Amino acid sequence: MNPIELTAAIFGFICVYLTTRQNIYCWPAGLIQVSLYIIVFYEAKLYSDVILHIIYVILQIYGWYYWLHGDHHHQAVVTRLSLTLLIIWVVIGLIAAAIWGTIMYTYTDAALPYPDAFIIAMSLIGQWLMAKKKIENWYFWIAVDVVAIAVYAVKELYVTSVLYFTFLIICLYGLREWHSSFLKLKDVKSF
Repeated sequence: MNPIELTAAIFGFICVYLTTRQNIYCWPAGLIQVSLYIIVFYEAKLYSDVILHIIYVILQIYGWYYWLHGDHHHQAVVTRLSLTLLIIWVVIGLIAAAIWGTIMYTYTDAALPYPDAFIIAMSLIGQWLMAKKKIENWYFWIAVDVVAIAVYAVKELYVTSVLYFTFLIICLYGLREWHSSFLKLKDVKSF
């Protein structure tokens, strides 16, 4: 068992759980997780995941800042996307995955270029929407988790595959919690 992968998985679990609770400490835990996974995925030749986790470092810092300060220096609250914006994000993600998968297939020895590209495209969207506290981030994470479980199992990253199965369960919980938080805020604003 790779100790770096195990440590990254532990911090990943902590990060996602804290995210469901809208706890600001999800961001430093996530920063440790994504930094360690850069090493793990490089060794596994999952290059899209390496790039994704480098970008995650930046998005972790942005999300941490945004959750603290929000827009116009007000703390961020859970909101929703319009159906139109959700569809646009899904289409952008699928097109980006197809393009990136083709690039990785053509120019690298990537192990699973198209599923890996799906993970990077949808994860970036999910991470951005999470940083912006949009409920729909959980839908993207659920899709990523389903694909990631299979990809990491095929690459014999069993700890990471189990972690993503756990993420899937936590994401369902997070979706429920954020939706509840949104409804409570909506009720407060309707007075």
